[in-house]
Amino acid sequence: MEIGVPKETKDQEFRVGLTPSSVRVLKENGHNIAVETLAGMESGFTDEEYQQAGAQIVNAVNAWNRQLVVKVKEPVASEYEFLAKEQLLFTYLHLAANRPLTEQLIDSGITAIAYETVELSGANKLPLLTPMSIIAGRLAVQFGARYLERQQGGRGILLGGVPGVKPGKVVILGGGIVGTEGARIAVGMGATVQIIDVNVERLAYLETIFGSRVELLYSNSAQIETAVKDADLLIGAVLVPGRKAPILVPRSLVKQMRSRSVIVDVAVDQGGCIETMHPTSHTQPTYVEEGVVHYGVANMPGAVPWTATQALNNSTLPYVLQLANLGEKALEINSALALGVNITKHRLVHPAVREVFPDLVN
Repeated sequence: MEIGVPKETKDQEFRVGLTPSSVRVLKENGHNIAVETLAGMESGFTDEEYQQAGAQIVNAVNAWNRQLVVKVKEPVASEYEFLAKEQLLFTYLHLAANRPLTEQLIDSGITAIAYETVELSGANKLPLLTPMSIIAGRLAVQFGARYLERQQGGRGILLGGVPGVKPGKVVILGGGIVGTEGARIAVGMGATVQIIDVNVERLAYLETIFGSRVELLYSNSAQIETAVKDADLLIGAVLVPGRKAPILVPRSLVKQMRSRSVIVDVAVDQGGCIETMHPTSHTQPTYVEEGVVHYGVANMPGAVPWTATQALNNSTLPYVLQLANLGEKALEINSALALGVNITKHRLVHPAVREVFPDLVN
């Protein structure tokens, strides 16, 4: 199969769809890979390394003009013209928060498979979202700690405190992978940590990991209100696969937070779970609203592309190889890949996205 790897064009997105080692595996299986020039440079991979692995170095048009296109982030407006009928696109999409892209994909006739909705049937696991969720969860605390610094607009708090001074308080909404990994880092830094989740079984599991080092709370509006008011760093870590994240923190509650406290919403690419949050970029990562610093970068793992690209490829390569070997027949054989299909042949097919855009269902 002809496989294309375009250079990412989202603001300061430095990851790349395939590493040279992944290219080599695909080449050994008889496929031709075209990589846009400099696509892997910011992840630490040169054009020469891709050529040595068997790839052809091309321009953007030629990278897109392939049967299977492998990316990291969703196509941006400047790339819509490259979307082609009967093409396979494999990347993160997060369509529930992006109507214009959804409409473009439907109009193009492309088959768009989203990493974030590839699901192991019956196991309720999202294998291609997991590695980036781990990274995003860890980065959420890392970035949150940075923006709590006074020079960055924050309260001037050291999360771990020092002897004689109490540590900062981190409140995490959601006890999934993002929340768990965020808590690991926050606990390691010496912060006081609360995780709020609606799943009692998950809270019980988290107790086996953290014991008494993390306060585990059942999610309801009263509990959230009490915790959020006192938070120095609030992390949104809510995931509803394929759907917009529910608003758990209304503007009225943000107003009650301490001045210059910090919010990091990892769910912002699915709409965010804090009402005052909107997507930002690595170029302009924060803004202040209601006196609170908001960090809403939708592609946080792009800040650590050397790590993130390899972690992503470790998970995506088996699926890319199956798509390359079998084309759309892979969707009939692999139920996890089939669940990843969001749009195909001018139709919106993913149930969760259909609920968000019922008027686009035909």
